[in-house]
Amino acid sequence: MDPPAAKRSRGSLAGPEERDSRTGAARGRGRPEALLDLSAKRVAESWAFEQVEERFSRVPEPVQKRIVFWSFPRSEREICMYSSLGYQPLEGEHDARVPFTRGLHLLQSGAVDRVLQVGFHLSGNVREPGGPGEPERLYHISISFDRCKITSVSCGCDNRDLFYCSHVVALSLYRIRHARQVELRLPISETLSQMNRDQLQKFVQYLISAHHTEVLPTAQRLADEILLLGSEINLVHGAPDPTAGAGIEDANCWHLDEEQIQEQVKQLLSNGGYYGASQQLRSMFSKVREMLRMRDSNGARMLILMTEQFLQDPHLALWRQQGAGMTDKCRQLWDELGALWVCVVLSPHCKPEERAGWLQLLCKWDKLEVCPLEEGNYAFDSPSLQPTAAPSSGPEVAAAGSRHTVFSRALQAGELHWNDAHLQRILASDSYSPSLKSNVGCDNLTFDPQGHPLWLGEPFPTACARVDTLRAHGYPRQALRLAGAIVNTLRLQRRHQLESYKQQKKELLQKGSTCITNTEGWVGHPLDPIGCLCRALLEACRLEEETLSLYPDEGPEKQKVAYQHVPVPGSPGESYFALALEVALLGLGQQRALPEGLYAQDKVVRNEEQLLALLEQVELDERLVQVLRKQAGLLLEGGPFSGFGEVLFRESVPMHTCARYLFTALLPHDPDLAYRLALRAMRLPVLESAFPAGEPHPNPMESIMSNRFPRWFILGHLETRQCELASAMLMAAKGDPKWLHTVLGSVQQNIHSPALLFKLAQDACKTAAPASAPPDTTLLGIALELGLQVMRMTLNTMTWRRREMVRWLVTCATEIGPQALMNIMQNWYSLFTPVEAATIVAVTGTAHATLLRLQLDGPRREELWACARTLALQCAMKDPQNCALPALTLCEKNHAAFEAAYQIVLDAAAGGLGHAHLFTLARYMEHRGLPLRAYKLATLALAQLSIAFNQDSHPAVNDVLWACSLSHSLGRHELSAIVPLIIRSVHCAPMLSDILRRWTLSAPGLGPLGARRSSKPLGADRAPLCQLLEAAVAAYITTSHSRLTHISPRHYGDFIEFLGKARETFLLAPDGHLQFSQFLENIKQTYKGKKKLMLLVRERFG
Repeated sequence: MDPPAAKRSRGSLAGPEERDSRTGAARGRGRPEALLDLSAKRVAESWAFEQVEERFSRVPEPVQKRIVFWSFPRSEREICMYSSLGYQPLEGEHDARVPFTRGLHLLQSGAVDRVLQVGFHLSGNVREPGGPGEPERLYHISISFDRCKITSVSCGCDNRDLFYCSHVVALSLYRIRHARQVELRLPISETLSQMNRDQLQKFVQYLISAHHTEVLPTAQRLADEILLLGSEINLVHGAPDPTAGAGIEDANCWHLDEEQIQEQVKQLLSNGGYYGASQQLRSMFSKVREMLRMRDSNGARMLILMTEQFLQDPHLALWRQQGAGMTDKCRQLWDELGALWVCVVLSPHCKPEERAGWLQLLCKWDKLEVCPLEEGNYAFDSPSLQPTAAPSSGPEVAAAGSRHTVFSRALQAGELHWNDAHLQRILASDSYSPSLKSNVGCDNLTFDPQGHPLWLGEPFPTACARVDTLRAHGYPRQALRLAGAIVNTLRLQRRHQLESYKQQKKELLQKGSTCITNTEGWVGHPLDPIGCLCRALLEACRLEEETLSLYPDEGPEKQKVAYQHVPVPGSPGESYFALALEVALLGLGQQRALPEGLYAQDKVVRNEEQLLALLEQVELDERLVQVLRKQAGLLLEGGPFSGFGEVLFRESVPMHTCARYLFTALLPHDPDLAYRLALRAMRLPVLESAFPAGEPHPNPMESIMSNRFPRWFILGHLETRQCELASAMLMAAKGDPKWLHTVLGSVQQNIHSPALLFKLAQDACKTAAPASAPPDTTLLGIALELGLQVMRMTLNTMTWRRREMVRWLVTCATEIGPQALMNIMQNWYSLFTPVEAATIVAVTGTAHATLLRLQLDGPRREELWACARTLALQCAMKDPQNCALPALTLCEKNHAAFEAAYQIVLDAAAGGLGHAHLFTLARYMEHRGLPLRAYKLATLALAQLSIAFNQDSHPAVNDVLWACSLSHSLGRHELSAIVPLIIRSVHCAPMLSDILRRWTLSAPGLGPLGARRSSKPLGADRAPLCQLLEAAVAAYITTSHSRLTHISPRHYGDFIEFLGKARETFLLAPDGHLQFSQFLENIKQTYKGKKKLMLLVRERFG
């Protein structure tokens, strides 16, 4: 596509168009500029030199020189724009990386010399110091220019970048600042025309001699063609002159390296996942906006090149093939690309053929399969701005089957124009009023009752896109006038909406629900209408002067911006500053349905945060506070049109983030209004309809899961913002019991996430009990109440955070006092599980640190202990398996309680308390010095135990051996009683023989726990051990037969060892040798087929 015609910027923001003291203009002190220079300036910037030569048969040499002189760019703003991309270098690296700054340093250090201007061609040398140990480098630079634009550059440094190198910058700035010192010559063709034949021949020969190695082949070829009469070169009149400027038909635009732009964008897109790549692409978008603001045709040209590379990004086809969505960073870049095209197509000064060319390209791109779609259900044919607005039947949904790409809005903008007479009058004057109209019959459609102009007839986002376009193309005053008319329309529309709501208020409140009255949300909209309007209004109020910007993407978030009140013409008492605040609050407070799609919802949140960040930079004075109070009141009374209205649509966007800003801003000035607004905003309608007040949601520790609310992808984020709003109110209400309890009621009604409630409780507790000040008991009570609610909500849903929550709750109750601690102990059934109550609440509540913190006297301390013991006993009764031991431990110091706990254990043993828990309790009793109770519990455990013949590694082996040791130490009577239990419970032969051997080593009752009752060890062949010996022998016989049934050769060795142990046990009996021999013979006869095994048996046992 041919580059579009240039649009020369007049009135550059970089300062005066020329440097009077440096350009050599014929202007003395106090003298006006010469008519020759004034005329030459206009001709130089508007006419190609060829046009001058055709228009006038003879142009005097002085006139030619002045035209050539004034044809070089006169403003440094363009040089800066084309030599600074706007990326964000690291701290202290600005000079090292920005070509404009480096070029300026080279100029100031005197590095530029041998500057010569021949016609429309400038050349010179730049000497750049080398690095340490390196020689000085010399670069030769050539610059061609035409009509105050640099059209081509060439530098010996071979710089391959998007924009001009520092050497080109240095030479250009030298020509602008020291124009009088530059040697000026007419185009070389003019000089040649003054030579005769001999002079021309000498000139050519000297030129060839000076550069014979470079030009000799070319010179010979041209000479041959000229001497050939019918050659093409002889058919053309004249000869080309590179110093004579551009032709009439040549495009006049600044030099732009298209190949480098394409290559750079392609490389950055390939690294799109990196933060730096997306930042540089945004910087390129900022450069496009800067060019548009300078009305430079390269803005659209550069955008075309970037768009083509975006569409060729291989990631698009890959994402489409995989059915995956693009990354957020990439989606944001596409959004910005689409918004830029709206600004370009809607240009108020472009030629029809330019717009037609852009629309043709957009149509082609729009039809590509890889072209990204616009996400969200925003309308493309939404109703126009009207002074009245009736409620619609429901949220507007985009037409089914319609395909809207990121370029669809730019294509729609191609149908708009600027020819409307009313619009033209709005843009033309600050004092446009009904009195200026000849046709007063339609005043009611174009002016409000106060006579301020309105802009009706198109959707609000489209009207704001016009404002953004005017700003983007360098029409700030016109943008401001149109923004004022749009604000007037919004105000009138709101007035009619309030009147309409008053008539329907009773009916809507009875229904308790409403529909979305706004056809589409303005915050998060692809065209960002609220942001466009606010920025246009705030731009008029900035205090600092605009200067050369090397980093145009340094937004207000990076630099603190100061604003002042600028009065609105024709509206006494109003300022653009106040209007910006009003518009922002109007958009943020709009009741709107959450759009569809993850990215669209994320964009709503991001756009809201951007607007609030803009507002938070504003220092509120008395005038702005009055605006805040008025708008807050209107939001509360806005009904279905406001997100703060009394009745909300179920899926409307919550107002938590906006309300937090308003609450913080209004609190010092009108606390009552601040709390009313924030409390109204605490609602989260989509959850309120799903979970009635007081009911926990199904997965309490997390936000509502996506499978329950598939459209609300950002619900977790919204719930977090809701919690932050509640926290802000609780912190602010410290010391005010009335508001604290009001906020508590709202929190309990509206927050459904236990995790967030717990965080809120923790924050409240920290605020209520600072280290260096007395605690706020009311706020502590609020924190405790929130903690109790969390306990109730999560009682039946065990999570890893429950232990942390329970410990914190005890700590919080301790801060309040002993009564609070005893209350949670007495009401533990509804708050804790028995394990939590017995192992955490009772233990922590009676810990030494807790008692020191409470500073209780003797009776009160005993009361607390009694409460904890009662709690422990109740838990032991409810869950003896897990709570019996903690209950016994806690009741150790109180005999009655300890006996009660012991009885609970005995009762539980009869009810099925497992042997493992009984053994644990028995060991505890032994440790406490109660061996008989330990023995009792051990026998109860053995009664429930069963160890099979092959379970020699059973978990209870050690417990059984301990129980046997305990019974042996107590005496013969206890040992006799336990033997039948051992025989009935243990069938493992090695284990039985081990027990038998242990008991025969010493006399019973000689252990540390038993009294001496006998002096001789027991014999294995006498009662009570003879029964155990018989059981052990029988177990060995049974186990041997069982193992032989399925034995494999690799286990023969183990079996022989097993028989060896069996023989040792057999020999404990008087006739053990005979029994073992009979046992072996039985094995040999029964398993004689296992010859190898029987051979091993004979070798070992005979």
